[in-house]
Amino acid sequence: MRRDVFQAIADPTRRDIITLLASGDSMNLNTIADQFDISRPAISKHIKILEECNLIDIQQEGRERICELKPQELEPVSDWVEKNRKLWNARLDRLESYLDKIQTKNKSND
Repeated sequence: MRRDVFQAIADPTRRDIITLLASGDSMNLNTIADQFDISRPAISKHIKILEECNLIDIQQEGRERICELKPQELEPVSDWVEKNRKLWNARLDRLESYLDKIQTKNKSND
C-alpha cells in the first residue's frame, strides 16, 4: 500500500512524533517511545508509517536507530493548507461584503 503525507498526519500520535522531532534534535526510538503511554511496538508501527511516507529518516548507529524529521516533506500539507486558507478567506470576504450590503440597505430603510 502506498502511503502519503496526509495519511501520516491523520493520526494524532504520529503528529505528536513529528512535533517531537521538529525540535531539530535526532532521537532514538526508545527516547520517542518514552514520551507516550502506548507500547513500544505501537510506536514502532507509527515510526514505520512515518518512514514509509518519507517524513523521517532512520539511521542505524550501533545498536540504536536514530530518527530525524525531513520537514521539507511536509510541504504538500503546507501548500494544501495555504490553498484552502485563500479559498476560505475569499468566501468569508464575500460573506462580509454581502452582510455589509444588507446592513446598509436595512439602515436606509429605517
